[in-house]
Amino acid sequence: MEIMTDGHAVTANRYAKCIAASKRVRWDIDRDVIRGRSFDFTKKFLPDALSKVDSLAFLGHDEQRLLSQIQGRTYANMFGLVERFIAAKVLEMSGPYRLGDQSALEALVRFSDEEIKHQELFRRIERMCAEGMPAGYAFLPDANSVASFVLAKSTWAVLALTCHIELFVLAHYRGSIDGDMNSSDLWKDVFLYHWREESQHAILDEMEWQREDARLSPEERDAAVDDLIELVAAVDGILQTQANADADYFAMICRRPLSMADKDSVRTGLLAAYRWQYIISGVQEPRFSQALGGMITGNQLSRIETAMAPIMS
Repeated sequence: MEIMTDGHAVTANRYAKCIAASKRVRWDIDRDVIRGRSFDFTKKFLPDALSKVDSLAFLGHDEQRLLSQIQGRTYANMFGLVERFIAAKVLEMSGPYRLGDQSALEALVRFSDEEIKHQELFRRIERMCAEGMPAGYAFLPDANSVASFVLAKSTWAVLALTCHIELFVLAHYRGSIDGDMNSSDLWKDVFLYHWREESQHAILDEMEWQREDARLSPEERDAAVDDLIELVAAVDGILQTQANADADYFAMICRRPLSMADKDSVRTGLLAAYRWQYIISGVQEPRFSQALGGMITGNQLSRIETAMAPIMS
């Protein structure tokens, strides 16, 4: 008979709860999410709280709606991108449990299966957007190249980035998407169903990140902090590149010529919005900052804050 300590019993119970929740909210792309519908292009996709299009006062209502749709298209593609490396890392994390804790193994296998499904969902969303929007849009990052770069970093840093992503997904849906009355109903449903499964993923991320942290030496953790800083810088590089591409696309399909000053404002506004969506909103999420703060020293936190300063400003 296996005797479990209180701590192990609590951990096992959390895995079991994630499995139960995964079974309860399980959904199908066509049956539950899309249901034969198309996007309503008379409505915005991303709410203003995320897209920040309302800060570009020189754009008319229709132009702000168009820019929110471009941002929404990139938003879906960004999740398809990051879920490539998340699924791969979760499969790797499940390895040590193969002949051990079968609840942990099932929870992580379900996690990876759901992330693979999410990739397919966002590929579908891209095709549906392409059908309803003018030609010329380009999502520039290559998912496999990005995944190879990320997965070459320490597991601690990859799990930190993954936890950060999962938590801002939850914050975006609860704080902005759910209550927005101006967004396409299908668009909102995509992220409702995505949120339902990501809620379990965030719990598993925290558990596995803490488990990895517990086995590191101080020197290994210090090197992992450097890896995390490099990953955040790489994400910001992707955002800068995509903000430029999306600004060019908007200028091309906008129904009036934009001045150079207006084009620059759109470009700057997109980068600020993307930094908010994919970096700042996650960094400021209390659940993430508390988890990170409980693992690192004051000096390491200062290094992270110094590296983040240009982005946060």
